[in-house]
Amino acid sequence: MSSETLVRVKRVSDGVVGIEVELPSSPPLVVLVGKRAFVACGFLNIELAEKLGVPCARVTGVRSVEDVLEKEVQQATSKARELGIVEGVKVREVLGKL
Repeated sequence: MSSETLVRVKRVSDGVVGIEVELPSSPPLVVLVGKRAFVACGFLNIELAEKLGVPCARVTGVRSVEDVLEKEVQQATSKARELGIVEGVKVREVLGKL
């Protein structure tokens, strides 16, 4: 991302949007948002999301939407698991469940 671009939004698939947010002195915040759930980078507090009943999953070591797509889900809330978004599966493979 250029220093002039602070937020980049990308259409990933039908119904899924990827968002990259440049942060000061930090890796970017990266999130894929679907109609039913989302996948976020390591900034996501999965324990809090679980308490709130949010269907979401977490991946780490990513700097872009493309990186997220190639990573395996590391953690998922119980609501995400109910949708079929489970640990160990590549994010690209669960896009239709988001």
